[in-house]
Amino acid sequence: MREQAIRKILSLLGCGVIAGVVVAAAALPAAAMAGALTTAGMTAFDNLPSDFTSLPAPQSSFIYASDGKTLLAMLYDENRRDVPLSEVAPVMQQAIVASEDTRFYQHNGVDLKGVGRALVANNGGSSQGASTLTMQYVRQSAIYSAKTPEDVVAASERTKTRKIREMKLAMALEQKLSKKEILERYLNIAPFGHGAWGIYAASHVYFNKDPKDLTLPEAALLAGLVQAPSVYDPADAAHPEKREAALKRREHVFDQMVKAKNITAQQADEARQAPLTITDQRLSQGCVSVPYPALGAGFFCDYLYRWWLEQPAFGADAYERENRLRSGGYTIISSLDMGIQQAMKRNVDAKIKDTDRRALMLTAVEPGTGRVLAMATNRTFSLDTSGNQTNPDKNKRGPGSFPNTTNPLIGGGGDVHGYQAGSTFKMFTMLAALEQGMPLNTTIDAPATYKSKYITDSTNCPGTHFWCPSNASKSEQGRFDMWTGFGKSVNTYFVPLIERAGAAKAIDVATRLGIKFREPGDQERATGRGADQWGSFTLGVSLTTPVDLAGAYATLANDGTHCEPTPILEIRDASGKKLDTGKPKCTRAVDADVARAAVDAARCPVGDRGGLGQCRGASTASGVSATVGKPVFGKTGTTDTNESATLVASTRQVTVAGIEADPDWPRDPSADHNHVDASVSETLRDAMAGKPAQDFPAPSKRIAFGK
Repeated sequence: MREQAIRKILSLLGCGVIAGVVVAAAALPAAAMAGALTTAGMTAFDNLPSDFTSLPAPQSSFIYASDGKTLLAMLYDENRRDVPLSEVAPVMQQAIVASEDTRFYQHNGVDLKGVGRALVANNGGSSQGASTLTMQYVRQSAIYSAKTPEDVVAASERTKTRKIREMKLAMALEQKLSKKEILERYLNIAPFGHGAWGIYAASHVYFNKDPKDLTLPEAALLAGLVQAPSVYDPADAAHPEKREAALKRREHVFDQMVKAKNITAQQADEARQAPLTITDQRLSQGCVSVPYPALGAGFFCDYLYRWWLEQPAFGADAYERENRLRSGGYTIISSLDMGIQQAMKRNVDAKIKDTDRRALMLTAVEPGTGRVLAMATNRTFSLDTSGNQTNPDKNKRGPGSFPNTTNPLIGGGGDVHGYQAGSTFKMFTMLAALEQGMPLNTTIDAPATYKSKYITDSTNCPGTHFWCPSNASKSEQGRFDMWTGFGKSVNTYFVPLIERAGAAKAIDVATRLGIKFREPGDQERATGRGADQWGSFTLGVSLTTPVDLAGAYATLANDGTHCEPTPILEIRDASGKKLDTGKPKCTRAVDADVARAAVDAARCPVGDRGGLGQCRGASTASGVSATVGKPVFGKTGTTDTNESATLVASTRQVTVAGIEADPDWPRDPSADHNHVDASVSETLRDAMAGKPAQDFPAPSKRIAFGK
């Protein structure tokens, strides 16, 4: 019976009786309608749903620098940003009503005169839709709220059933919302073409201004576009006929506004003569479209994007989280400090030639929050690799990453596992030893070559299967403690030290300080039963990134409390609500006295004088302290064959880590410590400009000198 009733009402539509159905539904109470309609038609109309559930339309997310003003990137599926009606020029409101629905303020969702006019015109062979602004909003909203492909088709297909459903939903919606609320929603959801969805995007794409600042000539043009955005496109330089069509459509809008008495005929004539400048600000989205490309902030943007995909708060998996980012209308205030970013990029570019395929990669982290303040390298964040140099390794992996790449060279991820950071990892051995009760003045006789207890397939002592590491220089032998052994980076001091402390404990300390073992082999060694046999860990053979390394040393500057590196200052959703996600996540990693002891020893490598004055001239990067000009600690690191060069330097307020290596050819033996040392120390100096000097708390005498 129900199917027969539906068929009857649909057949009545073709004969014009549906006009009576709609008229009665719109204008008469239920009792009067009963006498005017057939039982079948009335039942079918009444059985249509009247509950209207609208999900928000996709909106662009905006990423800003820490100043909250400098736009870094837009991410979207549809370029749209909702604005309240109060921020839309009144002339724009008048223009859209005059163009699309002249009786908008008189009808209750369905324009009865329009329905009748459309039925007559359609029977004569022409085609008129008679859709009011309310009905158009219902249709667009139904498409965005669809949960299945079938729902999308039902909401958009040209059928009489869909039209009837829209009429009833429109009338129901007008019972819930005011005219202003409906107009606001319509302006925010309507398509304006040229990649612009909603009035905010349209105002910026075509005129590079906010909707509140639109003039009459501009408003009339925009109002005319929504009828057929693909036909009317005044910014399409390749198809001038589309601009002509848009201007012709604008004439119709002017006429309608005069009829509605929104403007006078004289005002319309003046608007026609006024210059019309189309700016064509069609914005690209994503990190490859970051403004100010010379700053190299695309790598930071990509780091934020990858961070977002790892946050459970934004969805069950990476796919859902990315959809949220591109459609949720978030305002993201990142931790990127424009001043430090500018200084870092300037220092990197000054130290390495444009033609150098080695990557000089720096990052800055704030102790106490983990906020990543800057990221820079001598690469362009771009998808265009057509002019890249080939990979020297027999071109097995295709074009290299120089000069253009979107690989996460600085933060790691995907196939980027990191780089060997050399002796910077001796820090984790020292921390493990301090935790085991060995004081800073623990002395060890360090020979030129040391026969360890670790079994290895390479660098064996002659006639044995034991690992026998040597020092970089013959002068690095004798009696050392942690101050001098760390200051001069004596291998044959730290290998016996990790034997005493336990390699597994050193690995555990590194993990607590945020070192991630991305490379599968490293991960297996670090988490497997043989971790205590990984003695070479103390020499930095594991791969890491500047971000992880800076985060680890920032933990020590923060008295042993580790804060996960984060690219976020603040996140607000489309409604302006501040979210908890992105706040610093900090946990106690090592005891404060242990951290202070390690910092005291780590002032020796960079030419500073520790609080206890025990450095005794030991220094591998003595110029750092003089360059920074404030209390500083840190450590250098170099692989045996100069395949990578590393420096970490930190004050109480800022930690900077830098690594130079060839990401495409890890065996390249040409890493230059001069590049790294200068760029890191000068960036730290620039980052500290205007900040007060803060000395590091001295460790207890007990942890320094024992009982």
